[in-house]
Amino acid sequence: MNKRHFSEKFYEKYGNRNDRPVLFFSPGRVNLIGEHTDYNGGFVLPCALNYGTYLLLRKTGSKLLRLSTLNFNEDEELAVDGLFIKKAKSWINYPLGVMNEFIKKGIDISGLDLLYYGDVPNAAGLSSSASIEMVTAVALNELFSAGLSTLEMVKMCQKAENEFVGMNCGIMDQFAVGFGKKDHAIFLNCDTLDYENVPVILEECSLIITNTNKKRGLTDSKYNERRSECEKAVELLQSYKAVRNLSELNVTDLPHLPEYIHDPVVLKRAKHVISENDRVLEAVKVLKGNNLARFGELMNLSHDSLRDDYEVTGIELDTLVYEGRKLPGVIGTRMTGAGFGGCTVSIVKTKDTKDFMAKLARIYTEITGLIPDFYQPAIGNGAGKLPC
Repeated sequence: MNKRHFSEKFYEKYGNRNDRPVLFFSPGRVNLIGEHTDYNGGFVLPCALNYGTYLLLRKTGSKLLRLSTLNFNEDEELAVDGLFIKKAKSWINYPLGVMNEFIKKGIDISGLDLLYYGDVPNAAGLSSSASIEMVTAVALNELFSAGLSTLEMVKMCQKAENEFVGMNCGIMDQFAVGFGKKDHAIFLNCDTLDYENVPVILEECSLIITNTNKKRGLTDSKYNERRSECEKAVELLQSYKAVRNLSELNVTDLPHLPEYIHDPVVLKRAKHVISENDRVLEAVKVLKGNNLARFGELMNLSHDSLRDDYEVTGIELDTLVYEGRKLPGVIGTRMTGAGFGGCTVSIVKTKDTKDFMAKLARIYTEITGLIPDFYQPAIGNGAGKLPC
């Protein structure tokens, strides 16, 4: 992102070059392993990316909130007068929901000029929404001297997305965006919010994210359906063990589940969550031991489970994964995010990345008719203020 160009766009939009705005950045995230475990109180291993959302903003001394983005032709002007009301299908709901959480805490929000720019692909499963939320939160925290901790802001942003936007997400996305650390993944227990930074030493390998570019119309409904199936599994298992969520079980419990869960679909959902938690625990150990080969195997096993037991992949993701595994230099590859489209994350030997992208793109287009996009991100830091 060219900071000078971004600043120029801000002045073109809002004028008054004598009053300089402040610049903030919040990353997107990719989950390396631990999928659909977060809302089951389980383990995840995401990392922040050097792609994300940039925000220039300044106080105006008025009671007018002006929001704009370079990504869409959609501006908004609102009076700052109590809680905001949700707009119909608009990106503006993400910052407005966060502002409402500040207002609820008694933090006065005065007039602001805000200009956003994101280089996280929308609807790709890389948490563009959490990135927008967290960049708004850290900026408001700074400008209005709110004194909130990162964890408080993470929780506020999750609440904004759950209650204002209406997406019943877990806390992983906002947590990874807030607590990201360069060259580290975050080993997070989504039940207790205990976390640990785990080094990701890629050495002669690279991280590649591949976007299916499939429109994901069913994602929200299927996501809620999977949550319901997991809750059903917990309900059925109460006569086995008094558990609050599936993540209180481990792989030693798997042989006992069929006695209590007779619905084969619900049984498969429970199997995925429990086995995926076990894979995350092993993944942390092998990363600490710099055993990237085994980590890649665990990524592959994760995708297989998401395809067979959780059933959230589809032809686009499966084509990228299973055709990708055949190519030279691939250490591991899996879907990441909610599924039914979105992205895969792969670890590929750096010397093979160019061929990997070229060959996989050709095969993918031949099979699906879609053209994929590729990103080669670095693992970056969490949300914060940048020099302008």
